Amino acid sequence: MSAPEKFDSPNAVMQYAVELASRGLGRVEPNPAVGAVLVDEHLNLLTSGYHERFGGPHAEVNALTDFVARVEDASFRQELLANATLYVTLEPCCHHGKTPPCSEAVIAAGIRKVQVGIRDPSPHVAGGGIQQLQNAGVQVSTGLAEEQIRELNAPFLKLLESGLPWVHAKWAMTLDGKIATRTGVSKWISGEASRQRVHLLRGRMDAIIVGAGTARADDPLLTVRVPGPRTPVRVVVDSGASLPLDSQLVRTVDEAPVLLAVSEDAPAERIEKLRNAGVDILVAGGTESRVDLKKLLAELGRRSMTNVLIEGGGELLGAAFDGHFVDETHVFVAPKIAGGADAVTPVGGVGLELISEAGQLRGQTVELVGDDVYIHGRLH
Repeated sequence: MSAPEKFDSPNAVMQYAVELASRGLGRVEPNPAVGAVLVDEHLNLLTSGYHERFGGPHAEVNALTDFVARVEDASFRQELLANATLYVTLEPCCHHGKTPPCSEAVIAAGIRKVQVGIRDPSPHVAGGGIQQLQNAGVQVSTGLAEEQIRELNAPFLKLLESGLPWVHAKWAMTLDGKIATRTGVSKWISGEASRQRVHLLRGRMDAIIVGAGTARADDPLLTVRVPGPRTPVRVVVDSGASLPLDSQLVRTVDEAPVLLAVSEDAPAERIEKLRNAGVDILVAGGTESRVDLKKLLAELGRRSMTNVLIEGGGELLGAAFDGHFVDETHVFVAPKIAGGADAVTPVGGVGLELISEAGQLRGQTVELVGDDVYIHGRLH
């Protein structure tokens, strides 16, 4: 959406703020994506801004900074601000963190009306920003575009409410639902265009997670080929600490971190060798010498990881679906048929008894990427 000179309704102003906020996805986490739009009493656009990167100025400050640059006459600027309304997707912060409080910046600017999309449930805000504005005589309204804002910031809200990151599941499969042939060969099911799309997706993630079998069989790098806003931690769920010391993951540990999630029964000598090679070891023991996936995800959440991507294999994806941890799916279907009763399918685990129990994708999109079909949607 390009910036209009004038909006036809308050809702249209907030929708534009949501669009601006989305531009920060992948760069602002673990902070929320926030957009801000300043309009006059006739809904003419005065300025706008969004939170562009973690640690940088917030949306309100970026908008106000831009406004000062646009309107050099201080007295005219104050006249405009006194009659303007600031639309912001999330309640302005009221605490000193990496940046000063946005609520104080809004008050100092002389803005008298603020329209907030949703309240910030963070413990250090939780209505405090709105209260501070109201105490200063600012008129505050809430409740525009709530559904879209919550959808946009679902990973941030989930981490805040549950302590768990937003889990993306990705796989590439043949037309008959296989992620490898009966002999275990999987390169390459999807085409180059799909693989390029996956690298863009990886660049938005805080972590990429694979199972030990996939790490051993494919010897993947799990790095981001195209420059992205983030360098994800490469995580291997490896109960026995079996990751080879000469694997690409271990040999490139200086380029991107590697975290190995092991069980309590993992051999101490293997753990020590991997640690000495620079691998971060997390003991996340479950039952039967297996890694407890929820414990792993909780630790990633504790490390402020907002979005994580599970790339397989079938056993790990099955455990993620069995545990109801998956929030969003990215599936690439290639126009190929592998066949074979013993060929691997993307989601193992226990599975469901009835189709009626199956989770339904919502908001799904279907796109042709090269020769492949890309299906993307959310489960929650």
